[in-house]
Amino acid sequence: MMLISFGHQEDVQIVKMNGDRIPAVNVYCGNQKIFVCEKAVPKMSEPDDGQMTETSNCSDGDADEANDSAHVLQTEMGPQPLTVMKARQLLSWYTLSQNASMSAVDTNLPLYPLWVRCDMADPAGTTWFGAETICVGTKVTGVKLYSITCKGSTADKQSLTTLEELKQEHKKRHHPSSMGIKGSARFNLFGSTVVENTTIESQSSVTVDFKWSHMESILEIPPLSSTATLNIKVASGDMRSPMFEMYRELEFLKTLADGLRTGETEWMEPLESTSAVNLTKAYLEVLEFFSLFLVLKISKLKSETETPIFNSFLERGDLDFVEQLWVRMRKSVTSYQDIGDCLKLVIDALRYGDIKPWIHRDSSSSLSKLILQSYHQQIEHVSLTGVTPVNMLLEMGLDKMRKDYINYLIGEELTTLNHLCYYLSTEVDLQEQVIRLRKLHHLLEITVTCSTFLGLPYDRLFLLTQSCLQHYRTSPYDEEHEFKLQIKPALISHFYQKEHPVVWGVELSSGHGSREVRTSLQLSDRPLVDHVIFETDFPNETVNGDSEDPAFFSTVVCCSLVNFA
Repeated sequence: MMLISFGHQEDVQIVKMNGDRIPAVNVYCGNQKIFVCEKAVPKMSEPDDGQMTETSNCSDGDADEANDSAHVLQTEMGPQPLTVMKARQLLSWYTLSQNASMSAVDTNLPLYPLWVRCDMADPAGTTWFGAETICVGTKVTGVKLYSITCKGSTADKQSLTTLEELKQEHKKRHHPSSMGIKGSARFNLFGSTVVENTTIESQSSVTVDFKWSHMESILEIPPLSSTATLNIKVASGDMRSPMFEMYRELEFLKTLADGLRTGETEWMEPLESTSAVNLTKAYLEVLEFFSLFLVLKISKLKSETETPIFNSFLERGDLDFVEQLWVRMRKSVTSYQDIGDCLKLVIDALRYGDIKPWIHRDSSSSLSKLILQSYHQQIEHVSLTGVTPVNMLLEMGLDKMRKDYINYLIGEELTTLNHLCYYLSTEVDLQEQVIRLRKLHHLLEITVTCSTFLGLPYDRLFLLTQSCLQHYRTSPYDEEHEFKLQIKPALISHFYQKEHPVVWGVELSSGHGSREVRTSLQLSDRPLVDHVIFETDFPNETVNGDSEDPAFFSTVVCCSLVNFA
């Protein structure tokens, strides 16, 4: 971050960031680096060494580049704008510095685009000024100057800028021989909901972005010929999700892993009123009473007769002995002592031949190996001290949940075992196995959300699954990551055609390559600018479908082209 002094006037700070972090300029800058100029945020205190340090709490700022000294208290203020006059002055300096004929420096390398926050105090309501260089090779031949003006929200469609007015504004600035028109819109398909005027917040969201040509009117519904892209961000733990029970199971498994890693365990509230030891005793007594053959027949019968929705991955019917023991223990254990006592009961029963339990052939947990040894009356000694019981229980859970996920993904033909090798590997340590299992769970949360709530067809779910699998092989676990999926608008037309968009836009363009110029209008259910306060009689946010006449904020971006002699 840089500071510029204006003598007796307040300082100005310049922050380097990605353009996609500012909604109003995102469409022009994308994720390229830009300079953002704003009023310097006053500091609350000084460091111990007396050095004056400026910090900004700008939500659009580059947090990695901000000074986060423990001795400096940041203010609660957000990004602060400059006057329009000062913004024009800064853009003039920027433009002059890039003009080779006006600069004392022979080699004027192009700078990042400059965007200046404005206070909206002028008649036009300017909130941003921007400047971007035009280059031929490495030589700067001109600049594009941008202005962004905004209006507060209104439900009066008659007061909105018309398509014809926008065309005239573009023609007045650029005198084009031909002009392209593109439309865009974003709709919310899944996320927070409103029940009896109360918003139920959700960290998950599925939005769809439309792009189309041949615009005819403001706020027109995207045609079925549009290009549509889903933006999918799913947080695990949503109670509406069919995956919620599996999420709770994963949370217990993660509790065990965290306890091993940190040495401290916050035990979850037990789901069973009966103690873990008594549940285990009762289970062993049943096994002692029934023969192996009868147990297998009961297990098979259960899997053939229970067919509720989502049973394919919520309740497998072929749980073996170790998996059923895990189910009982994870709902009832509340201490390390519980785990050790339960496993001691099981190992003693195996050692004395009281039970001959059935397990899956590919089971890999330590307890499964002891069971295999019991078939030959050769059980090795296991010292149930220290972290050994927790390790054993963690292995049991990992083994069981991996099979749950395989059962769904393979059963629905969304992938193959070869594509799951990374996620199913037992060659890495237990902590890494838990991380990979969480990735696999998040993948299922995403797929099931799109299947259950959007009803996407198999080919889209298959493509989404492959995309998630590929992403998580090389990327860390991140519930904030937004997955993209191309779809045909007809697949979701019943979701959006009767709803209000959260953002709707039209863009006019002329020229080619670096000399292309654009004029755009964006209507949104909330402001695209966070450094000014909008005076409006309407709420800053509307809920899709909640009103016949939604209120929209209006943002217009105009561009001018300046050529250097």
